[in-house]
Amino acid sequence: MGARGYGKASGAGTVINAIATYKGSAFGIELWTDAIVELGEDFSGIEGETEVEGEKGADTRLIERCVELVLKKFDLPLCGYVKTRSEIPVGSGLKSSSAAANAVVVATLNAIGEEAKALDAIRIGVEAALDVGVSITGAFDDACASLLGGFVITDNKKRELIKRVEKESEVLVLVPGEKAFTADTDVKRSKLIAPWVNIAYELALEERFEEAMTLNGFMYCAALNFNPEPMLKALECGVKGVSLSGTGPSFAALVDEEKAEGLRDAWAELGVEGRVIRRRINNQPLL
Repeated sequence: MGARGYGKASGAGTVINAIATYKGSAFGIELWTDAIVELGEDFSGIEGETEVEGEKGADTRLIERCVELVLKKFDLPLCGYVKTRSEIPVGSGLKSSSAAANAVVVATLNAIGEEAKALDAIRIGVEAALDVGVSITGAFDDACASLLGGFVITDNKKRELIKRVEKESEVLVLVPGEKAFTADTDVKRSKLIAPWVNIAYELALEERFEEAMTLNGFMYCAALNFNPEPMLKALECGVKGVSLSGTGPSFAALVDEEKAEGLRDAWAELGVEGRVIRRRINNQPLL
């Protein structure tokens, strides 16, 4: 007799990129990844399938590893099928890997009828991300924002959630056509900016998220060789919080309705090949 389970998780934007210091901060965005897991002895091993924005064929190692780790934890046969469907662009700094991992872990737990604390579920996905090499720090901050919603502050080395805060805002995201995968990031250059990233992290601890993310964005643009012009355009529009999201190439800004239209126009003037996505912060925990 087979079993079926469902899970869901959101994308996220960056406040503090944890690569420099292992301390990070992120916020959930209403961009979704859904997962379905089927288990049963009809399956030989674990097979996965991904669909991103209607296109199939992305790497399935992460989602397969997530299913495997959950089943191993409960001493169950490693036989199943997993499929994710996502509206989060891959390789854009919007936490598509964290969302996929979370959604699959939740779906697998749902299929086997087991409950887990949210942080324990998140840690399984982080382990899987490190195992398959899609993350440098395990992205515990991104994973917490993706599953818990709101703004989170974390210690990625200890895999501890320091703080979670809910905040209402619209989010405007500039998504260039190019991709930048976290695994390819220049970690040495990122470590050079660690003392200044720590200053941004202190701002986040004080819940001064907009200042923290803007400082983070300028520093990582310098370290990772991204043009900060989208950030400067946002500041010209009166936006207080804007950052390079993750290791790029996307930029995320916290906006109100009025500033969203002005910033959309300003970003259009840059002539960047890509698109602009408008959503809200997700404050809803998904487990």
